Amino acid sequence: MSVSPKPQVEKLKPCYHGGPNYAELRKLGISPDAVMDFSVSSNPYPAPVELKNALCSLVIDRYPDSDSAELKEYLAGRLSLKPENLIMGNGSMEIIRLVAGAYFGVGDTVLILKPTFGEYELAAEVAGADIIEQWADEESGFKFDLDVTCRLIKKHQPKAVFICNPNNPTGVYLSKADIEKVLSVCTDTLLVLDEAYIAFAESGWKSTDLLETGNIIVIRSMTKDCALAGLRLGYGMASAEIITNLKKVCPPWNVNAAAQKAGLVCLCHPSYLAESEKKIKASKEYLRQGFTGLGFRVLPSETNFFLLKVKKAADFRSALLKHGLMVRDCTSFGLPQYVRIAPRTQSECERLLAVAAELKSKSEIYPA
Repeated sequence: MSVSPKPQVEKLKPCYHGGPNYAELRKLGISPDAVMDFSVSSNPYPAPVELKNALCSLVIDRYPDSDSAELKEYLAGRLSLKPENLIMGNGSMEIIRLVAGAYFGVGDTVLILKPTFGEYELAAEVAGADIIEQWADEESGFKFDLDVTCRLIKKHQPKAVFICNPNNPTGVYLSKADIEKVLSVCTDTLLVLDEAYIAFAESGWKSTDLLETGNIIVIRSMTKDCALAGLRLGYGMASAEIITNLKKVCPPWNVNAAAQKAGLVCLCHPSYLAESEKKIKASKEYLRQGFTGLGFRVLPSETNFFLLKVKKAADFRSALLKHGLMVRDCTSFGLPQYVRIAPRTQSECERLLAVAAELKSKSEIYPA
């Protein structure tokens, strides 16, 4: 007789993510090193050269600092916060799981503004919470009706509301006034503001000013802007009370020594991030104009990636992958006619457009 998991785990569905599927690449005879990955919305430029030296001298025969103190203190200084207002995580995804573990239980409700990152729903379901969805539609440019959001919060009094800002995959970015409007009705609700892509936002505003309200946690990823996907690093910013609660469910040594050192090196070289952002912005515009010229509809985006409307996302992705080019099929977001594309280096972007033009001329890919 087998042992069954708890009921909420039995009904879980896998949360699909972008990035390389190594089994798929092997089947196609494509080396992962040969793939130009436009599906992962992170910095395509290598971290500062100092990182290599730092990692070569890394001590790995002892446990890392369980509190990531050096990294956290430096980051707190950069953000004008106190260390007690920060928690470091094994990627921003771990912070999402910590929020669910600390605050959600069976019978709680959680409001999620969609389409968006699937891990919010999965984390809430693992904790036993019920999901309320608010969908933005294509006709509005996937902009959320925040009057509806406020009414849902007042009606259901959810334990938390998840807002990705800038939103993944749409690139829609809510203003400070928009977030304050939602926060004003979160009397007994935790607002989880995921700013994983804030480093690439074109008109970013200072969300740390909202922490004093006490009912908000802001989550950020250093995986994206510092090109640390292989190491995983993120953090959460909140009141000392919320951070204390998250630490209670946080596993020890959750951030490894390499990730801590890498994060510190990247933070100490702000010019690296500034230069990367400048080049990424130029490449994004190059791709937007190029795909528009090929007859595709490119949706406006206020961050590094953008949505491209196609006839069938799965087919579009498959056709490009045969040429070693990977884009994000957004079917898992509930958007089967869209792919998400994030710029890479200029030469790689030129390759993507050249292949797309060739495939379109052969009727292997189609605009919607």
